Parts: sequence; C-alpha cells; structure tokens
Amino acid sequence: MPTATPTTTADVTSVGAPAPAAVARGLVKVYGRGGTEVRALDGADVTIPAGRLTAVMGPSGSGKSTLMHAMAGLDRVDAGSIRLGDTEITGLSEKQRTLLRRDRLGFVFQSFNLVPSLTAEENITLPLRLAGRTADPEWLAELVATVGLAERLRHRPSELSGGQQQRVAVARALVTRPAIVFADEPTGNLDSRHGQTILTFLQRAVRELGQTVVMVTHDPTAASYADRVVFLADGRVAGELTDPTVPTVLARMAGLDQPATRAEA
Repeated sequence: MPTATPTTTADVTSVGAPAPAAVARGLVKVYGRGGTEVRALDGADVTIPAGRLTAVMGPSGSGKSTLMHAMAGLDRVDAGSIRLGDTEITGLSEKQRTLLRRDRLGFVFQSFNLVPSLTAEENITLPLRLAGRTADPEWLAELVATVGLAERLRHRPSELSGGQQQRVAVARALVTRPAIVFADEPTGNLDSRHGQTILTFLQRAVRELGQTVVMVTHDPTAASYADRVVFLADGRVAGELTDPTVPTVLARMAGLDQPATRAEA
C-alpha cells in the first residue's frame, strides 16, 4: 500500500487551487465606547492566496490598515478568526505572536525603519541575527541580486537614496523566507520612479522567489502591480478585482461609498 504524503501549505485544497497563505473570517475590531465607538472592522472576510501579490485598498477609514495589522498579528481583534497557514493566531499569547512575526512574517513599512548605524547588508540580515540564525549565502546572494543592491551592501542608510533604503527594507523582509510579507504603503515616501522600482521588486519577489505579499495602498498605480485587489469599505470587504489596471481600480474605487466621519485606525 502506498505511503500517505503529509499535507503542507503548498498542497492543494482543491484541484488546481493552492492552499491559502492566510484566511480571516468575521473580523471585528472596535475602538472606543458609546458615542465614540468606531468599528474599524465589521465582519471582514479575506482570503490571501499563496504565491500572489494582493493589494488592499479602500477609502480613508475603510479599515485597510487595521486589517493588515490584525492579520500580521500586530493587533488583536475583538471577534473573528485569523489563520496563517495552519496556525490560528487569535488565541496566541503576546510572546507566541512575537515569535510568529519573527519566524514567519516579513514587514515593509513606508518609513523604511532601517538601523542608521548598520550597513545595508547588516540591516538586511538583522532579522536572522535577532533570531540567532545565519544567512544562507546562496539565498542572500539571490535576494541582493533581485533588489539590485550588490554594489551598496557596505553603505549605511545615510549614504543611500530613499529608493535604495526601501530596497534594503524589502530585502530585509524577505531574508527569513517568510510565509507572508506585509507591506504598508511601501511607496508612500518615494517619488514615482523609485516607487515603480519597489513595486517591480515586490512583483519579482512573488513571481521569481515564490513569496506571498499583502500590500496596503491608496495608490491605483501601485495596486495595478498586484495580481488581485481586495476593496474595503466601512470595515467590510466590498469586492475584489483580478488582473487590475489603473482604470479598473479607479472605477471600482469611485463606486465605494464611505462615511466621512469614520477615522482610519
């Protein structure tokens, strides 16, 4: 009799459908009480497919940043379920969530968040050192080549342009081979040329390195680099778009009606 093969997150859940990297169901996040209560998430359901670049968009106050922070284990929710691969994270302790973020997730922030005293290479490998691990030389070389930093590894952040600093941040997010990379407005502090470069790198990370990327953005051009866009309004998913273009994203955004009184959490 053949031996059964254990399933992994790379196995299929149905014919031709890869297992999702993350699934959120019925997410509720409330800030304040009584007359000041704000429901940043109000029953949001989201599935993040593995090996794809997913953009999350919505009007100001739609809950997109709150959703990303919840799915990344940075914030707790008041109700609902979040699974990263086979792990339900909503019941984890703070220590367990910290280890999960360190070992299985990567982050790219608008503000770069590089350590000024470290070189580009030291910033890239910092997550590994914090985890007591060493870099795989072949993976590091492939990563550096992908983001085009081979000639800048010995430079400190102050010696790099904004685009180069963000490329360091992207490489740092990928160096641990995370299950998911969460990018929060990764091009927000960059001009259009450098922003385009970062978006191209995120695409390459997905298509050539097999990563899964979730990107929160307000920019239709940035969203057009994604394989899929999830739209939020009033704390709920208001639709999605595959193979997005700038015109189709703009048209979908124009159709979202978001109360002006809701503040983004």
